[in-house]
Amino acid sequence: MAATRRPIALAAAVATAAALGAAFALPALAADGSSAKAAPAAVGAPTEVYQLESGTLDWGLKASFRSMIDRLGGTATLADGATRNADGSYEFPLEKGEYELGTHAVTSSFKGSVHYEAHGGVLDIKLADVKVLTLGKSGRITVDVTINSPGEDAVVTDDLTMAELDLTDVEPSRGADGMKYADIPATFTEEGAAVFGSAYQEGDPIDPATLTVKPATGRPTEQPTGRPTEQPTEQPTGRPTEQPTEQPTGQPTEQPTGPTARPSADPTPTPAASETAAPVSGPVVDGTLNWGVKEKFRTYVVGNIAHGKVETSGGATTVTDGYRFTGATGHLDADKNTLTAAFKGKVRFLGHETGGAYDLDLALSNLKVDIEGASGKLVADVTTKERATKENPHPKAQEFTGVPFADLKVPAGALAAKNGVVNLKGIPATLTEGGSKAFSGMYPKGGELDALNVAVSLDKDAQLPGGSAGGSGSTGGSGSTGGSTAGGSTTGGGTVGGSTGGTVGGSGALASTGSDIPTGALIAASGVVVAAGAGVVIAARRRRDATS
Repeated sequence: MAATRRPIALAAAVATAAALGAAFALPALAADGSSAKAAPAAVGAPTEVYQLESGTLDWGLKASFRSMIDRLGGTATLADGATRNADGSYEFPLEKGEYELGTHAVTSSFKGSVHYEAHGGVLDIKLADVKVLTLGKSGRITVDVTINSPGEDAVVTDDLTMAELDLTDVEPSRGADGMKYADIPATFTEEGAAVFGSAYQEGDPIDPATLTVKPATGRPTEQPTGRPTEQPTEQPTGRPTEQPTEQPTGQPTEQPTGPTARPSADPTPTPAASETAAPVSGPVVDGTLNWGVKEKFRTYVVGNIAHGKVETSGGATTVTDGYRFTGATGHLDADKNTLTAAFKGKVRFLGHETGGAYDLDLALSNLKVDIEGASGKLVADVTTKERATKENPHPKAQEFTGVPFADLKVPAGALAAKNGVVNLKGIPATLTEGGSKAFSGMYPKGGELDALNVAVSLDKDAQLPGGSAGGSGSTGGSGSTGGSTAGGSTTGGGTVGGSTGGTVGGSGALASTGSDIPTGALIAASGVVVAAGAGVVIAARRRRDATS
């Protein structure tokens, strides 16, 4: 194997739990099984540990990832005892485990594996040897991860911490099968998310886990994990909080309110800035929109996996950190505090070339900014094509018009024109549901996109940022330019062929129909995005192993 295995012994994990759990001393059970109050255990003091005789872990990793594998025509092969539940998640049977009475820590390992394969072997990830450790109100899931890449040795990482568990609001139920911790919230760790490349990030929610364990004796099952916090919290939260809060909250709060009143009088002159940018209304005669869509996506398209390029046309050009769309038209209404501005230009992402055709083919055109007050939308026409199949080896591109692509957050007073120009800088943008569908769900609704810079002119003689006059055509011209963007630099390329931006009949608007964008090349590409990230992880781990 190309990677050094780093197993974590089950007994060592239990010992760690015991040491950390001294602060979580719980009521113990008397020899007859009745409840008995126990004094806090001293550090290093022995505690009763029960072997687990049976149990299961129900967990599906991430539902959207499973769905993507299905849409790609890939497989998720279960082996070594793992089975599939009715909801698509997996059930892993207990192999061995221990339950510690003093801390109610559960350390368990499970049989079974799941092997994901898609996109002709480019995506090949196997998860096995699943372990769960819970202690108090937190826990984690670890797995052995095997990543295969075409022409490369398999890379295996043992006991990678895939997920963090939060048992704060989880109380176990007790029954014939033992203690059941249902629907434990789970999130990706940094290294867990890195297995799937840039598609996910640390802290992203994943499928909840349900842990069922049955100790070899019945006594521990009568003690819920919720009680431990009752004894320790009674004394600490009582007296300490009563005495301090009476004296500090009296005199201090009266004096601090004075100083805050005085400073608030001095800063008020700031509205003077808006006086120099008095609100005006009128038609938009020109303008530019600078936007990079999403940096991680741009980097992937032109990276070593997709080997693609980004092309611009119809008035759009490639600039540092993104693309510039030009020739704005629209209207500003100062009374209603609204701005509507539509921009010319098209950006097209191409990757994974096979026989002169691209599996990844996504285009955004006819971008429109629609702002009302402190919020707004970025609307775009989205063009993509279905994934090639044996029945349809050369699918045609389809276009969805007027897709609400991103939500915008606009600062108060930002629509005030100065010298005939409204200049919006660094406007935060997050994916809408329609925007998420354009990325086939790989970037979730609410996910962060690149910020927008918008400048529109209400005066044909006004000067737009970048040096162009308001009515004479914005920087970038009207001609088509090609190019591929990598890390902000531009390399040569040709003018985009194929369809241009604009309203296309037939398919209807995604916004009004609510239908999904075709699973096509975007879905295929999303699978490769995962593989791309896996490749990054592989390279990083190989470097790390070489160093060690």
